[in-house]
Amino acid sequence: MSKLSEGDKAPFFELPDDGGNAVKLSDYENRALVLYFYPADDTPGCTTEACQFTDLITDFAEAGVDVVGVSPDNQASHRRFREKHNLKVRLVTDEGSATAKAYGAYGEKNLYGKKTVGIIRSTFIVDGSQNIAKAFYNVRANGHAEKVLASLREILDKGIKNQ
Repeated sequence: MSKLSEGDKAPFFELPDDGGNAVKLSDYENRALVLYFYPADDTPGCTTEACQFTDLITDFAEAGVDVVGVSPDNQASHRRFREKHNLKVRLVTDEGSATAKAYGAYGEKNLYGKKTVGIIRSTFIVDGSQNIAKAFYNVRANGHAEKVLASLREILDKGIKNQ
């Protein structure tokens, strides 16, 4: 799994959200998207990250940008996670992690000093032309949503295709 860089074409995806609706990259043509990959619903770091994206969802919406969280958890798990924490971000299921692999967000990682294989917490700002405007790999959950929003604002100021 190679990492994506600024300017790379965003890999296509079509994944179900927690309501069973298909979410496709092409839904965001001419509109920027924040796509973040996280390991598991309702774990401490993933909850922190999802809640912080939710806290900033109005700021992202005002910038004309949707936020979509991706994990291998199933739709029922996503619904429970959303309801328990009143999440406002859209959550989609990447069963088998094919999309995470395509984005380079899956592989070997260090978890409490132990090597494991799984989702690598990563976020992508995809511009309206469906290119990677910014890629964040191996991120820390706490404070990450604010960093993504700051980067998004810088990118928008430079005029990425968003509408």
